Amino acid sequence: MSVIEVSELRKSYGGRAVVDGVSFAVEEGEIFGILGPNGAGKTTTVECVEGLRVPDAGRVRVTGLDPVADHARVARVLGAQLQESELQAKLTVREALELYSAFHEKPADWRPLAERLGLTEKLTTRFGKLSGGQKQRLFIALALVGNPRIVVLDELTTGLDPRARRDTWELIEDIRANGVTVLLVTHFMEEAQRLCDRIAVIDKGRVAALDTPAGLIQRSAGATVISFTPSAPLDDRELNALPALASVEDHDGRLVLSGTDETVNAVITLLARRHVTAHHLRVVDATLDDAFLDLTKTDTQEATA
Repeated sequence: MSVIEVSELRKSYGGRAVVDGVSFAVEEGEIFGILGPNGAGKTTTVECVEGLRVPDAGRVRVTGLDPVADHARVARVLGAQLQESELQAKLTVREALELYSAFHEKPADWRPLAERLGLTEKLTTRFGKLSGGQKQRLFIALALVGNPRIVVLDELTTGLDPRARRDTWELIEDIRANGVTVLLVTHFMEEAQRLCDRIAVIDKGRVAALDTPAGLIQRSAGATVISFTPSAPLDDRELNALPALASVEDHDGRLVLSGTDETVNAVITLLARRHVTAHHLRVVDATLDDAFLDLTKTDTQEATA
C-alpha cells in the first residue's frame, strides 16, 4: 500500500522550474530515500509532501489526503525534521520536548527518545546554547515525539559526528521496525545505502532513476573495478576486447578497468595466457557514489567522457 503518492509534481520560482514532473510512490513500512545534487529539487519536493509548499501542478497524496487542503489531518500522521529549523533561543531542551508532546493526542514518551539521541544531559540547556549537532538531534526527537505513521527526514545526520550518525541510523532502523514509514533526503551515500529500501535520484528537477541501492549500483558504468600493475605490457586491442568492459585507463603503468565480474574473469584469463603477473591486484565493487556520479553527470562531463 502506498502511503505517499507523488505524480507529475511541478514547482517553479521566478520562471525557473525547480521540480519538473517528479513522480514516485512510497510504500508503507519502507525507508524511501531521495538523493540528488544541490539545487536538484529534493527539498522542494518533500516540502510539497509535507504541505509546506503548494505545487504549481501535479498531485500529492499522504495516506490518501491532500497535504495542503487536509493539512491538519496530515499533520496527525506525519512528523518532519526540516533541513533548516530554529526554536526560541531561551527554550530549554526539556521545554521543547514537552511543548511538542502537548501538540499530539497520543505522543511518544520523549524521555527514551532524548536518551537514545544523547540529549538527556542537555535537558536544562537552552536552545541557543546547543551546538549544531545537538540542535539536529533535538529536531529529530521533535519529529518523532508525536508517534507519527510517516516521518520525513531532510538531511538527517548533517552536523553529527560519526558515532552520533551511526546511533541515529540504528534509531531509524528501530523506528521502521515498529511500522513507521520513513522518507529520507540525504547526501550521505553510505547512509542511503545502509538505510534505504529504494532510492529516487533527482537531478535537474526530474527523477533520473528509481531503484533499490543494489539496482542503482548495477546501473553504474562499471559495477566492478579491477586495478593492477602488469609485469609486462598488455596489448591494447586485447584489453579493449574484454567482455562487458566499461572503461580502461593507464595511470603511469597501473591499469584500472571497469566492468563486471565477467570482465574480471576475462582479465585473469588474459594474464595467465600471456604469463603476465598482476602486481598489487585489487578488485572492488562499485558503490552508490559511483552510481550517483554516473546518473547525475553534467552535460560538460558527458561531453568530456
